[in-house]
Amino acid sequence: MPRVLYGNKTIDYSIQERNGLKSHYITVERGNGVVLKGEPISVEKSQQLVLKKAKWIIDKLNLVETIEDGEIVTGSRIQYLGRRYYTQIFQDNTVSSVSIDFNESKFKIIVPEDYSQNDIQKALQSFFRIKAEEKLTPRIKKWSRETGLNYDGLRFIQMNKRWGSCTPSNNIHINIDAIKLPWSLIDYLIVHELTHTRIKNHSKEFWLELSKHLPKWKELDERMTGMKI
Repeated sequence: MPRVLYGNKTIDYSIQERNGLKSHYITVERGNGVVLKGEPISVEKSQQLVLKKAKWIIDKLNLVETIEDGEIVTGSRIQYLGRRYYTQIFQDNTVSSVSIDFNESKFKIIVPEDYSQNDIQKALQSFFRIKAEEKLTPRIKKWSRETGLNYDGLRFIQMNKRWGSCTPSNNIHINIDAIKLPWSLIDYLIVHELTHTRIKNHSKEFWLELSKHLPKWKELDERMTGMKI
């Protein structure tokens, strides 16, 4: 596997040859790592392309590795608002269900004598839904006022493949898991969907409208690209 050195960090990557692509692009995904896609090129040229995006790649690697796989146990890290927080499990035989307590520095999960990992996951999803509604609703209202982009309704739902959507009737849907993202990407998601209230496609006009409100939208869009949900 080819690799490049960026400062004191080594970036391993793979090359996926795709004939017909107008340019090369890089994706960073959990399980697949860093992948350079495009027309066949030399290793030297591929290294140049990877080095050119090295800072973005390292940031993306940090982001995609934050959402933990497997069981939630003491010592696990739970992703919330762009950071990974230490988790402690406490058993309390006087309770009948799992509860989540977050004190801005760590997660405390209280479990009954008899519980399952599924119970913990359900409690976490409930926590994320509540926090998404609590923290993102005023954020969306703020951006709507500042941009002049109005929406008719707002829902927080679980999505498997999308961070958000805007319906033809301008109802905005936000993935509950968006609460795990850093604020910069949450704001990008919000303004992106608000822009769809005016322009329903991803035409040149759409990106021009988006750039009025987020001049650095390209950088933010790159960070969102390849993010696993």
